[in-house]
Amino acid sequence: MNTIAIRPIQPADNPSIAAIIRNSLTEFGVDRPGTAYYDAATDDMYENFQLPGRRYHVGLLDGQIAGGGGIYPSAGLPAGVCELVKMYLAPIARGRGLGKQLIEACLDFARQAGYTQVYIETMPELEKAVSIYERFGFHHLDHAMGNTGHYGCSLWLLKDL
Repeated sequence: MNTIAIRPIQPADNPSIAAIIRNSLTEFGVDRPGTAYYDAATDDMYENFQLPGRRYHVGLLDGQIAGGGGIYPSAGLPAGVCELVKMYLAPIARGRGLGKQLIEACLDFARQAGYTQVYIETMPELEKAVSIYERFGFHHLDHAMGNTGHYGCSLWLLKDL
């Protein structure tokens, strides 16, 4: 069937999204300090995305939560720059177009919210995700931006909107 739907996060989604994030990081061997795995916000995603300029999208595959991704004005980023955060998919959702639709929803929200650039922090172990970001027009930076607390990330990308 593979019916895809994207919607804003709801309070009851917190445990499912936290599990997808942590299971994905474990799967790729990057469940270490300085990543979303140990980020306290991972357990309270709904609550952390309720202020203006923030949105977390949940991706559903055949009605089941299968991933998510959000836009967040991370600490220390320049004016007009937001971060694409906690973009993870359950294994069953990969290669089905859900990730593409989530990224598109995030970028659309970022534009509507008035951001001019979107920043990403990630890791080389997540090479498929990195290649997708590159196809969306993200280019690599040689340093981190802002103060996200994700010191475990060693790849930084930026896209003009």
